[in-house]
Amino acid sequence: MARIAGVDLPRNKRMVIALTYIYGIGPSISEKILANCKISHDTKTDNLTEDEINRLREEIDKYQIEGDLRRVIGQNIKRLVEINSYKGMRHRRGLPVRGQRTKTNARTRRGRKAGPVSRKK
Repeated sequence: MARIAGVDLPRNKRMVIALTYIYGIGPSISEKILANCKISHDTKTDNLTEDEINRLREEIDKYQIEGDLRRVIGQNIKRLVEINSYKGMRHRRGLPVRGQRTKTNARTRRGRKAGPVSRKK
């Protein structure tokens, strides 16, 4: 099992897919990394040599990933909240930030609320 950037890559998966398990690396960046390291997209994680793993580590170090990326995103949200921007207010209130409707379908941000209660008289 290859361990890169503090993440255990899953066994027996193609490298294009396995690299997406690292926070901050999606399919397109994964393909760029593999092209720069001259590693086939179809290579399985189990079949990597130590040399290939080291090349991957060096290439991935050029990107902002995992904890550093999470920290930057958190700081950006804090800055929006502090300057009282519209997006910051939405973050503070726990509402959708990007213009989605809230009358219905905002359960992910707003949380589960109890439905209507019928009382017997």
